[in-house]
Amino acid sequence: MGKKGSLARQLLVLQLLIVLILLGAVAAVAIAQAREDFRATEGRRMLGVAENLAANPGLWAALHAPSRHQTLAPFAESARAPSGAEFVAIARPDLQVLASQDPDHLRNRLPLGESTVTQGGSWVGVIGDQVVAHVPVIGDGEQDYELLGYVAAGQQRPSIWQLVADNPANLIALLGMATALGVAGSLWLAWWVKRQTLGLEPSEITGLVEHREAMLHGIKEGVIGLDQQQRVTLVNDKAKELLSLPDDVVGRSVRELDLNDRVVDVLTGTATGSDQIVLRRGKVLIMNRMPIRLNEQVPGSVVTLRDRTELVELRDQLDANRNTTETLRAQAHEFSNRLHTIAGLIELGEYDEVSNYVDRVSASRDQWQAEVIGKVDDSAVAALLIAKASLAAEQGVGLRLSASSELRAIDDALSADLVTVLGNLVDNALDALRGQADGDCPGWIEVDLQQSAGEVRVQVTDSGPGIAPEIAEEVFRHGFTTKAAEQGGQRGLGLALTRQICVRRGGMVEVHNAEGAVFTATMANEVRT
Repeated sequence: MGKKGSLARQLLVLQLLIVLILLGAVAAVAIAQAREDFRATEGRRMLGVAENLAANPGLWAALHAPSRHQTLAPFAESARAPSGAEFVAIARPDLQVLASQDPDHLRNRLPLGESTVTQGGSWVGVIGDQVVAHVPVIGDGEQDYELLGYVAAGQQRPSIWQLVADNPANLIALLGMATALGVAGSLWLAWWVKRQTLGLEPSEITGLVEHREAMLHGIKEGVIGLDQQQRVTLVNDKAKELLSLPDDVVGRSVRELDLNDRVVDVLTGTATGSDQIVLRRGKVLIMNRMPIRLNEQVPGSVVTLRDRTELVELRDQLDANRNTTETLRAQAHEFSNRLHTIAGLIELGEYDEVSNYVDRVSASRDQWQAEVIGKVDDSAVAALLIAKASLAAEQGVGLRLSASSELRAIDDALSADLVTVLGNLVDNALDALRGQADGDCPGWIEVDLQQSAGEVRVQVTDSGPGIAPEIAEEVFRHGFTTKAAEQGGQRGLGLALTRQICVRRGGMVEVHNAEGAVFTATMANEVRT
């Protein structure tokens, strides 16, 4: 829908239009009526002047004798002066003017216009801006009565203002007509306003606006209204907070705002479906878009937003607890198998083998812990690697550190983000290897940790099938997983959160294929606002 002016502006334009129409109608009717009255009145008077002069025997004699044509001027003037006519002209039968107060007439043909005087009868009409009467002069001649010439009398038509001023009664009548039209126009305008406002009074409209504002800004969910051009028409405080929008967002297109592609797709309807999950500056949002339908048209849409960050954090905590439980279960299962092996060896009397077996198990476990602790100074990251090794071992996958790995002590905030990123990447690798390892070719995961001035780099390589090139970028969008893509499972948030953390810390995450999939994530010490 095109952008319309305010109701006050539309009312002003309509009122001005009514006034202009009324003025035009009054002026047109007044001018037409006054001119018609002037034509009728002055036409009759000019006809009387011309007929009186044409019936003058002295005029007949002057016209009959060419030598007396110079005496025609006094006849014309004597007829014009008492009548107040603009001119009185006398012409010969061939229409050549012999006398007139208008110098343009002398020695020229008498202008006839639409006059029918040459057909033998009198005529009254308008020529130019003058009301003119033409009368033939018929007098005694050599053959009784003959056409001796023509007499014309004319009066200048007055200006518009003179016509109105000379007819006050007509003006009053016209003003009454204008009043009637104005009342009718006002009634129509009142009906139109009622229709535009759905029959609501201004106070009721004000109450609705205030109620809407209070409702929009009082609810805990974010609400955004969009028109057909995807411009923001309304937004409440919660939506501004959740999407980090500026105060002057109303009237701007969503594509002009600093929003990621995923949020824009949901707002514009490119991404369809209910409960769409989007990530926005550390927040996990659930968005639903509903088109507005009005008289089988779609003038816009409404999008609601809910903050589910706390639920996701709780879920992550549950996942962490579940991982801890799984780790403990894996360790208990591992210890149980080793105890059974030791018990069996004791029953067989293989005491030396028992001693050697215990030494081997202790050495292997102590070697992994010593390697991790020797290369990783951050206790949280070291504990994560030790715990993930047990889960990987239960799945038949080997977890190892690269020979060049080294991580010195880092601050708590970076450590927490690093644990999240590393945990997600290792879990993603375990998912890719699940069910693919066998005794002849066990799967493996290699973690490489590097630290430079102001930056930490994590690289996780697995021996799985790798990532298809066509989804190498899509895996980081909206929690996409290869498992979901292949099996139709639910879409997670691990890799999407990983990218968000990296971007927030001024880094990046990318994937390519080598022997398997290679995920590389970088994070800076400083957090980008």
